[in-house]
Amino acid sequence: MKKIMMILWASGSVLYTQAQVAIGKPNVTNSSVSLEFASTENKGLILPYNINKSAITENGTMIYDTTDHKVKYLKDNAWFDLSVDTTGTADLSIQGSDKTEQPGAKVSIYTTGNTDSTAGILVLGDTNRAMVLPKVASPHLNIINPSPGMMVYDTTKRQLAVYNGTVWSFWKP
Repeated sequence: MKKIMMILWASGSVLYTQAQVAIGKPNVTNSSVSLEFASTENKGLILPYNINKSAITENGTMIYDTTDHKVKYLKDNAWFDLSVDTTGTADLSIQGSDKTEQPGAKVSIYTTGNTDSTAGILVLGDTNRAMVLPKVASPHLNIINPSPGMMVYDTTKRQLAVYNGTVWSFWKP
């Protein structure tokens, strides 16, 4: 009976963590958040490095395109460039030498994540929740060694900041 209770408790815990995840902090700030990062350190989110985006069809997907060193997202089935600088170069060694995609490497965060068939490394699938990016004041000044494909919310300028390996680009709604 004790084992059955532990299994039921563990199963319930797993289902709960699929619905909302906080990284670097004890919990998310509200029920509208799927994934939230702590804002206590000057760190950002690094997007997946991608060398062949031809098979990606899910609108809203964000990648770091290693062919031209740009941060991009798929919008209306076309890739939109978030890296303004055209001279971007990047040290891709942080990804490692084996750039083969691992089909089983996937995390789904939402209530029915275990049945999701959307391709991707990190899939936030709730239709009524959002991701809160890491918050950094003036990331171009405070993140000492940014990695290509890094993304944060600049709390000073109140805008999205992406790093392409050479320069930061800032996006305001």
